[in-house]
Amino acid sequence: MIPRVGILGAGNISDTHARAAAAVPDGRVVAVCGQNEQKARDLASRFGATAYTDVAAFLRHRPMNIVAIGSPSGLHGAQAVAAAAQGLHLLIEKPLEISVARATEVIDAAETAGVQAAICFQDRANPRLAAVKQAIANRLIGRPLLVNARVRWYRPPEYYARSRWRGTWELDGGGALMNQGVHTVDLLLWWLGDVVRVSARTATLQHQIDVEDTAIAWLEFANGAFGTLEATTAAYPGYPRRVEVTGSEGTIVVEHDRVVACDVRDPASHDAAAALLDSSGADTNRSSDSPVVSDAAGHQRLLQDLIDAIAAGRLPLCDAREGRRSVALVEAIYESARFGGRTVEVVSGQ
Repeated sequence: MIPRVGILGAGNISDTHARAAAAVPDGRVVAVCGQNEQKARDLASRFGATAYTDVAAFLRHRPMNIVAIGSPSGLHGAQAVAAAAQGLHLLIEKPLEISVARATEVIDAAETAGVQAAICFQDRANPRLAAVKQAIANRLIGRPLLVNARVRWYRPPEYYARSRWRGTWELDGGGALMNQGVHTVDLLLWWLGDVVRVSARTATLQHQIDVEDTAIAWLEFANGAFGTLEATTAAYPGYPRRVEVTGSEGTIVVEHDRVVACDVRDPASHDAAAALLDSSGADTNRSSDSPVVSDAAGHQRLLQDLIDAIAAGRLPLCDAREGRRSVALVEAIYESARFGGRTVEVVSGQ
């Protein structure tokens, strides 16, 4: 398949999608659709594409076979369903949607139309983080016991004030957890499997927004491991994400997307542990203090994987069913927080 990509949305992340699409072999951006006509025209002109403000007209553009959806999170579902009905494959920016019910509608629409739907969780396309997943699966650190994940990022007040959708329940679906922390939610699910129950608290401590800017959750995994998850956009000046996974035979520590420590008990495993420490080609995006994705390599890898999955008739690295799992966990965390930290069972809809 020759990738002819349409970009739905004309903001910051859509610029990233466009750069990624132009960078894949034979890739071309053919159409851009945004509510802001000038932004849509500006982005389209940079890539020699046609600009639209009407979604229905955009979806009829041909040739086009993939749509990258970078609109506000609460619009993902309806737009993905409409695109699938036109026979278009989907690359959907995280999160898939802002509720399990709406995520399920996307899954059903894609399966009915026979199109692929991939979700933008770049961690899954990162070779270093994939190596950690394999190491955990191979019991390099033994049986998983405890995980601690901290997303202590910073966003200035204008990040929210200059946006019509960020920090709203209707279009953002939540705050620091649903928007920024959701990447790490997916990472934990990918590495360690399902979370079966949660207890959580959320608060709006710093920003003038409708949703939380700070969240903390206690997690119980199906494999018996316990975990804690922190997410905030109020931690000035912003610090790299840190994830520590401790098992019965050792511990792996990741900062941003680099393994900074891997300590194992068994001397025979020391070489395997040392191999994880290779930091070559690290992601250069300043996620902790900036929403701008200057390095589009992660999105390019995800788009290439989607193209390969379509050709091979296999699922992409993170398909819509996988993408629903993170939405389900965030939904359960929010439910627990609404009831003062009451323990809530996680129901993913799988």
